Amino acid sequence: MTISLTMNEEWELWDEAEMNSLQNPEPDEFICQMPTLLGKGYRREIKVYPDLWLTIRDYEYHDDVLLKIPEWNHSLQFCVWLLGNTTDDTLISGAGVQRQFTLETPKFQRIVSIEIHLLPELLGTFFPTVDGEIPSQFSLLAKGDDWQTMLEFKKTAAINCVAQQIINCPYQGITKRMFLQTRVQELIRLQLTPILADKGELQPPPRLKPETIACIHHAREILRSRLENPPSILELSQMVGVSDRTLQRGFQELFGKTAFSYLSEKRMEWAEQLLRQGNMTIAEVGNRIGYSNLGHFAAAFKRRFGITPSQSLIGKKSVLGS
Repeated sequence: MTISLTMNEEWELWDEAEMNSLQNPEPDEFICQMPTLLGKGYRREIKVYPDLWLTIRDYEYHDDVLLKIPEWNHSLQFCVWLLGNTTDDTLISGAGVQRQFTLETPKFQRIVSIEIHLLPELLGTFFPTVDGEIPSQFSLLAKGDDWQTMLEFKKTAAINCVAQQIINCPYQGITKRMFLQTRVQELIRLQLTPILADKGELQPPPRLKPETIACIHHAREILRSRLENPPSILELSQMVGVSDRTLQRGFQELFGKTAFSYLSEKRMEWAEQLLRQGNMTIAEVGNRIGYSNLGHFAAAFKRRFGITPSQSLIGKKSVLGS
C-alpha cells in the first residue's frame, strides 16, 4: 500500500505524536517518536545557536510514502544522509522559494540523517567578511523571494565522520552544546568547501594579530578555571572579545587543537585526579566532567591514560593498602 500525504498533513501527524513522545532530556532539545500510523523511529530537534537548529532523524515507514511538497519559503538547510537511498550524497538547500515536488520513500527503508537549519545571515558570523555580511561566494544560498538554489555533492569521509560524531555525541549539558557547536560549524564548512574550490578561493587563514593572540590565551585561562561549568563557545568568544570563528581558528593555530578538545583534555585530567582521591564513584566522576554515558567515559579515559577508570581506582586502593 502507498500512503500519499501533503507536507502539512505529515506535520500535523508529527505534532500529534509529539504530545505522546519521550520527555525532553535537556533544555532546547526535543525528541518526538514517529507517528505510529506512519512507522517507527524518532526525530530529535536541538537548538545549537539562537537561530540554528539541528535535526537528527532515525526512522522507517511501514508503507511506501509519497510526500507532496508544495511551493513554500524555505530556510537555509544542510543535509547529510547516513542511511537511506541517498547515502552517497549531501545536499545544501538554499534559502528562498522552494519549488513543489513529490518525495517518494519506500517502506521498511531505515532513514538516518542530519539536517542543519539556519538563517543565511549566520554565514556572515561563521565565515565573516570585513563588513560582517554574507561572503559573496555564498550569496547564491540567500535568494529571498526568488527560487532557491539546491546543490548536491558527493559525501566525503570527513563529512561522514563529523556526522557520526554529532549523532553519537557522548556529552550532556554545556559540554554537549560546545561539542555540537564546533561539529556543526565544521560540517557546514566541509559542505561549503566545494563551492570555494569551484571559485578557486580556498586560501590559507591569515596570521593572528597580537591582540587576538592575547584574547585566545585569556580564553584558555577561562576554560582552565571553569572546568565544571564551562561557557559555550559563543559565550567564551563574547567574554574575550573575539568572534567564535576567530576563537576556534586561534585555538587551532596557537595550541594545535580546538577549544573543545582542549577543554576535554583538561577535564579528563581532572577526572583522573578525582579518581585518585578516591572520594567519588566512577559514575559520579564521569557525570561531573560532562559524560552521561559511563561506557563513553571509560573509553575516553582509556584513550587518554591507557587504563580504565576502574583500573585507576584499583591502583589507588593498592597504594592505600601497601
